[in-house]
Amino acid sequence: MSETVFTYASPALKFGPGASAEIAFDLSQYDVRRVLLVTDPGVAVTGHPGRIAEQMSAAGLDVTTYDRVHVEPTDASIEEAVAAAREAGPFDAIVAVGGGSSIDTAKAVNLLTTNEGELFEYLNAPVGDGRAPTMPLLPLVAVPTTTGTGSESTTICVLDVLSLKVKTGISHPRLRPTLAVVDPDLAFTQPAMVTAAAGMDILCHALESYTARWYSEFDAKAPEQRVPYCGANPIADMWSEKALSMLSGAMRVAVRDGGLESSRPAREQMAMAATFAGLGFGNAGVHIPHANAYPVAGRVRDFRPEGYPEAEAIVPHGMAVSLTAPAAFGFTFEAAPERHLHAAKLLDPSVSNGDAHTLPEVLRTLMRDIGFPSGLAEVGYLDADVDDLVSGSLKQTRLLATAPREAAADDLAGIFRGSMENW
Repeated sequence: MSETVFTYASPALKFGPGASAEIAFDLSQYDVRRVLLVTDPGVAVTGHPGRIAEQMSAAGLDVTTYDRVHVEPTDASIEEAVAAAREAGPFDAIVAVGGGSSIDTAKAVNLLTTNEGELFEYLNAPVGDGRAPTMPLLPLVAVPTTTGTGSESTTICVLDVLSLKVKTGISHPRLRPTLAVVDPDLAFTQPAMVTAAAGMDILCHALESYTARWYSEFDAKAPEQRVPYCGANPIADMWSEKALSMLSGAMRVAVRDGGLESSRPAREQMAMAATFAGLGFGNAGVHIPHANAYPVAGRVRDFRPEGYPEAEAIVPHGMAVSLTAPAAFGFTFEAAPERHLHAAKLLDPSVSNGDAHTLPEVLRTLMRDIGFPSGLAEVGYLDADVDDLVSGSLKQTRLLATAPREAAADDLAGIFRGSMENW
């Protein structure tokens, strides 16, 4: 029997320049006295977390700041954050100020300071046990400082499992933030490559959710068995389409003009597109490019992109996602040609008719224009790595199940090999 029901949920949302100055008021709507503010060292240097902490303190709240979040969180970094929160707590609410790394770390801290058990038990199967929380979580206010991850809207926490050299996550509706406070001014001066990588993450969120398997193509489930990622559906489509159309005119300007005043409208468009895409994929789900991104990021050797911490190798999440996206969407085209072509037209209004190559070419052109690496080879991967990359991707069963076309090991290998050089 086919599924006849789809679900939709989202956090409360506050959007606009200056919105981050109102968090003390927002928390006054809850019974809150002690607050944990979670951020990373790079964001802390901008002064935004300190200002928000001072404003909360001035309103009578007792604020503790944890500013050691690891960019691209690992199981070790999250366990460190959880241990610090357990020692300093208990808290009545959590405020995450930063990119997806800070927000995802805050989600894990929220889960593991309110529920029994350890991190590994809650990781998605087959990497972890897929345990569900049984106790309510604290109010979580998510304040993104990058325009891309959409983590302020979703039920997902993503991390690297160091021993396995793969990314995985925790997925449960209770992880969704209570309130998303999106202040475009916070991302105004982010480096160009951070803007580019975060922007491609937005784009892939929207594209993957829009091309995901339709919700009624899944088998029917009992209410308690339904997962947050329910497949493409009419409401998620609305958010994804709007995000794509906004990106078509904003991303190149936001990357090119950086912190120039002339880029402010484009920056606001990017922030809005990130939020819209999060509202879409946070319900419909993502698929092959995100499944591939986890081993690409998890097995990095020595690639160090401009604008990111220089002390360690990293393939930023949005970059890891998008490097295999052209080949992935070429592979999924036959499952829904009209959707792939419509998405291409939203990203590039000059597109008229097309075929399986159209959307991949639109993506490659955009990636070239924003200064991205040309493919997996440029970030350090060889043909000899493909088997390991495929193995890591196959572990992302939750994501691959959402793909509109089933991807077997040989299919994924073809996508990885086809992504070694995108141009």
